[in-house]
Amino acid sequence: MGRHRFEKLFSPDEADALIPRLEVLIRDLQVQASLLRKKVNDLARFDDKLSDIDLPDVIARYPELQPIAARMSEIASEIEEMGCFLKDVDQGLVDFPFLIDASEADEEDQVVFLCWQYGERRVVAWHAIDSGFSDRHPLPGAAKPLLN
Repeated sequence: MGRHRFEKLFSPDEADALIPRLEVLIRDLQVQASLLRKKVNDLARFDDKLSDIDLPDVIARYPELQPIAARMSEIASEIEEMGCFLKDVDQGLVDFPFLIDASEADEEDQVVFLCWQYGERRVVAWHAIDSGFSDRHPLPGAAKPLLN
């Protein structure tokens, strides 16, 4: 099963069951990220050194950003507590560890990631743990045009 170990392995049905909750969480996370970017951009108009500072330091410097950052952290933690991996906020990418059988992986049974993107009604693809979204393969029964 490879060198990767996960507390939970998902079936496609188990991953699909989480999508309604993930849709709410990802949308909230995207709204918070957009709000944080806007506020940082607004602050940068008055603080020309802001572009040279890492985001955690910007948040420490401007306490009014802390509630937004805290909410983003709460959402990310809730996603991770489900056993999922948040991969990209803006694209809404979430991965689920999955044991794929040899016939699908063209090798031996291995742990891969089921890959879901915000807006998809169900999980339709997987990719190797060491690759990413651009290397997605369709799950059996998923139409290839659904893959980005």
